[in-house]
Amino acid sequence: MASAAEDDFPPPDQVFRLDSTVLGPERIRVSWEIEPGYYLYGDKFRFESQTPGIELGPAELPPAQTKNDEFFGEVDIYRDRVEAELPLQRGEDAGETLRIEAQSQGCADAGFCYPPQRETVLLELPRRAARARPADDPAAAGDGTARGDSPASLGLGFDDDILPAEEAFQLEARVEDPHRLVLHWRIAPETYLYEEKIELTLEDAEGVQLGGYELPAAEIKSDTVRPDGTIGDVAIYQDAVELSVPLLRADADATEVTLVANYQGCAERGICYPPVTDRQRLALPPAVTTVALTEPAGADRGANAGADEDPAAATAPERVSEQDQIAARLANTGIFGALAIFFVLGLLLAFTPCVFPMIPILSGIIAGQGDRITTRKAFFLSLAYVLAMALTYAIVGVIAGLFGANLQATFQNAWVLAAFAAIFVALSLSMFGFYDLQLPSSVQTKLTQLSNKQQGGTLTGAAIMGALSALIVGPCVAPPLMGALIFIGKTGDAVLGFFALLGLGLGMGAPLLAIGTSAGKLLPRAGGWMDAVKAVFGVLLLAVAVLLIERVLPAAVAMLLWGLLLISSGVYLGALTQHGPEASGWSKLWKSLGVALLLYGVLMLIGVAAGGKDTIQPLRGLAPAAGGAGAVAAHPEFEPIKSVADLDQAVAEAQAQGQPVMLDFYADWCVSCKEMERYTFPDPAVQQALERYVLLQADVTANDAADKALMQERFGIPGPPAMLFFDSEGREQRGWRLVGFVPAADFAAHLNEFDR
Repeated sequence: MASAAEDDFPPPDQVFRLDSTVLGPERIRVSWEIEPGYYLYGDKFRFESQTPGIELGPAELPPAQTKNDEFFGEVDIYRDRVEAELPLQRGEDAGETLRIEAQSQGCADAGFCYPPQRETVLLELPRRAARARPADDPAAAGDGTARGDSPASLGLGFDDDILPAEEAFQLEARVEDPHRLVLHWRIAPETYLYEEKIELTLEDAEGVQLGGYELPAAEIKSDTVRPDGTIGDVAIYQDAVELSVPLLRADADATEVTLVANYQGCAERGICYPPVTDRQRLALPPAVTTVALTEPAGADRGANAGADEDPAAATAPERVSEQDQIAARLANTGIFGALAIFFVLGLLLAFTPCVFPMIPILSGIIAGQGDRITTRKAFFLSLAYVLAMALTYAIVGVIAGLFGANLQATFQNAWVLAAFAAIFVALSLSMFGFYDLQLPSSVQTKLTQLSNKQQGGTLTGAAIMGALSALIVGPCVAPPLMGALIFIGKTGDAVLGFFALLGLGLGMGAPLLAIGTSAGKLLPRAGGWMDAVKAVFGVLLLAVAVLLIERVLPAAVAMLLWGLLLISSGVYLGALTQHGPEASGWSKLWKSLGVALLLYGVLMLIGVAAGGKDTIQPLRGLAPAAGGAGAVAAHPEFEPIKSVADLDQAVAEAQAQGQPVMLDFYADWCVSCKEMERYTFPDPAVQQALERYVLLQADVTANDAADKALMQERFGIPGPPAMLFFDSEGREQRGWRLVGFVPAADFAAHLNEFDR
């Protein structure tokens, strides 16, 4: 019956404020203050006594307004304020403490209706008038102990006041994060709570369960009144107690739950309160991770808890993917913890192929300084490069997490990659000193200006190259990055996500900082050696240019470029130069390396002519066992899909056949995807494990609207590579997702473990 989102309306206890008053020994009043724009249904009031010996009579309500409800027709409602008077029937042995549960339900004029609300009221009743006694009865002496208007707080014969239970034990429940509640009881002086009487449950909590929780250590109190009225040792809490309770979430959406806390306590003087049931409505933010819920988990009350239970009855937790584990860990840490954890994860990622191209870029910046470079200057140039790279990485990651816009993927198009490759070609030509060739003066001037601006002559130039490198060179998706993006997307906490990604970028850049700084010590200061070193970095920058542009080129063209680069490098190293007997050992060593590069480059050209497509094994296309011209390796056949509709149809067909499905996200510009294609999928153990799967592949190279709808909107994946698994019922098992490059042995084990 709700026509608007519940999040747009305040909690019901703020709209319908409950109050209660004792009118006399046999009568009470329960009232609600109703905010403007809201109303309560007249037929939804329910009152129930939870105190033995006291019964409630029919509620007496004032005249109601009539509303023509679109669903229920004409109904009675109350606005502004409503009072219900309840007569009491008290037994002879009934005490003076009344506990009732009041139920109500209301709506907003805007069309939103709240679920029925149950609230507990605890009242101290005055003593009933004493029966007529003989004149000689001491009780008739007029000492006031039998007056109906002389209340004793709990009816136990004490004249001084005893705090009501809601004041003696004040419970505050708060949402610590999407997966954790914190409960805090403030316990009044000279009162205590029983440990064994604290019980927690959830109501109106579809898709949410309490996880296993452990109560804090309690104090043992001797010769104390137990909850059952006997005397003995009991475990109690005094002053305050705090409890952390995990939540298990089956749905990632924001929701509300009702926490029901049952507890009981006593006062030191031996007066025990009746059990208290406290209901609190709590709003939960979007979940970071989700699990499949089974039977509700009970509380862990110590090492011996559940020792007599059947172990087979215990439910194992649902599998959680690595990236979701990282996201959950991030949700439970602060800024400094996130920086430290993700810095270490970044260090591990620093040795992946996505970061390797940055080494010659930074080294080329340092080498471009020539004999003017010092260790100090090399350090600051490297620091500017790394900081700019890390900041760009963090900013782009936050944007991707909040808006689903992966800027790195956006930059992986032919025009951007070609332009950036041209910059590296220009830089490499300046390293070789080729600008002295007979080029038009205008072209020489433009190339020189471009080189001088970007070769790192200033900290600004190094920072620009660092930012561009983060955007274009290394668009890899790995579990740490994916975990941070999941956290940002689900919680909206851009600040913590920013610092986590900043730590990841700094960790990835730490080895670059060390390499760049050390170059200030290792590079020669002047002479022919300097020219040779700069030429080496020129070749490396050309290699980076080829690495970038091959993402959008046919494999044969990429092999041709690599072959030409290798042949040119070999010639430059003296492969075709005749050395006399007086040649030094270094000259012969460089010539030997040049000959090797020359030969490998020639093999590349032969491979291109033969239809080869493998730059590592260029002659594979000539081998008869390769299975055809240009075959890289035995490779499983994937069914290509493009859109969400394609996926749904393919999964439905697999479901009809009772087969599980693996969906692979691939892109030509994804370095880790190429690793999976080259090293993981062709592995015999992997191919054998894949035989029982229906294999789907989404090529998201274009990163167009259909790709984004499938990759980001449907599954929340910022970029490839990612492998998703669907069971034989067509349901995706999120906990089995794989992100980033996975070695063949680990991938085969993962495939074999998935038994759905």
